[in-house]
Amino acid sequence: MQNINLNLLRTLQVLLEESHVSRTAERLCLTQSAVSRQLTQLRELFGDPLLVREGNRLLPTPKALQLKGRVDGILASCQGLLDEPAFSPQQWGGPVVLASSDYVAQYILPEIVERVQQQAPYVNISYRLWSPEYLSHLADLDIQLVSTMLPQIPEGLCGAHIGSDFPVCVMRDQHPLANRASLSLSQLVEYSHMRVSAGGDKDSFVERELKAQSLSRNVQFSVPFFSAAFQTLVRTDMLMVLPEHIARNMQAWFAITYQPLPIPKPQHNYWLLWHPRYDSDPAHRWFRQQVLSVMKSSMYSI
Repeated sequence: MQNINLNLLRTLQVLLEESHVSRTAERLCLTQSAVSRQLTQLRELFGDPLLVREGNRLLPTPKALQLKGRVDGILASCQGLLDEPAFSPQQWGGPVVLASSDYVAQYILPEIVERVQQQAPYVNISYRLWSPEYLSHLADLDIQLVSTMLPQIPEGLCGAHIGSDFPVCVMRDQHPLANRASLSLSQLVEYSHMRVSAGGDKDSFVERELKAQSLSRNVQFSVPFFSAAFQTLVRTDMLMVLPEHIARNMQAWFAITYQPLPIPKPQHNYWLLWHPRYDSDPAHRWFRQQVLSVMKSSMYSI
């Protein structure tokens, strides 16, 4: 048999149940002539009369009776493809991989794991340190959800907005510039800088703005971890350009202060991103809703 039409099998199933063309047509919302044409096609397909008229009835042939159980099974299997069981967090085991900066990992991820584990006790969650170069390869990576900073959702990806803020200049609270009313351009470039290299692009705009005024800064130390950056910052006179919410939140843990930048600064937008192949998945939809809720409510977020 080649090029068999599942609609023909459905017609055969109903014909065998009703033994009547008009009742079959009514159940299938077809005309009697359409059902008759399909019966002709079925007879040619199987090389058997299948149903033989006896008065007002159609009696099944032995071949038709033999086919009935198989046809019922095939159509039930096809229907099973569409009958997706409802998603249950209590039974979900994952795995799921979340990527972000180490700031999110250290201060917000524990809240995420706590919230998810309370509702999905068997889920397996893994963490990856996010790097901007991963963005163009997200389709090929085993990362289901990303928390990062970008101007907008990249084309070809899905996302949800977490919030926004602006960058500031951070320093130790005993820094020579700490008590100044404001920073000047000359002061901004007088001291060496440090930067956090992982996560989103937090400070490349500084080079562009300084270059436009024929200035440059000396980035003396680069590290992918926020904790290492702040531990270094409080021991030196280096400056660091960071999102304001991070500087504000870290004042509870480190002896730091911050000031507005003396150059034009972009708005930082924070997103949850995922590849479109996960967009309709019930488990992923539930997981990203939990993560987004924590991201928006955490005391360490924006």
